[in-house]
Amino acid sequence: MNTKAIGEISQACIMASLLKAGYAVLTPYGDNLRYDLVIEKGGEFFRVQCKTGRLDKGAIVFPTASSYRHRNGSNRHYRGQIEYFAVYYPDNDTTYLVPVDEVGVSTAALRLEAPKNNQVKNVRFAETFKI
Repeated sequence: MNTKAIGEISQACIMASLLKAGYAVLTPYGDNLRYDLVIEKGGEFFRVQCKTGRLDKGAIVFPTASSYRHRNGSNRHYRGQIEYFAVYYPDNDTTYLVPVDEVGVSTAALRLEAPKNNQVKNVRFAETFKI
């Protein structure tokens, strides 16, 4: 399966999770914007970028920058252009809603398991963001 198809499946699963959690889900026309969805709950609207997570050393990792390069050669981060990343992890069929301001500008990790060194400071546990 190609990456576009994987992304479309993830987005559909994310939409279903958000709807089940009581969010209204709006989809913009076309794919030219920095966000994939807009969600609404309690009269507030938030822009969402959908991502597919993968497992790496006990954590779900996902990119927090576009794979398309900026003119200066750097990847473009999403700060100021979205409010949340919605991350679908297919292995456990779970969606996580992560505020953009809580992650770095290139990649992020959501721990499924406690780190081997028992560190908890600055560790993002996946359970915290589960929808």
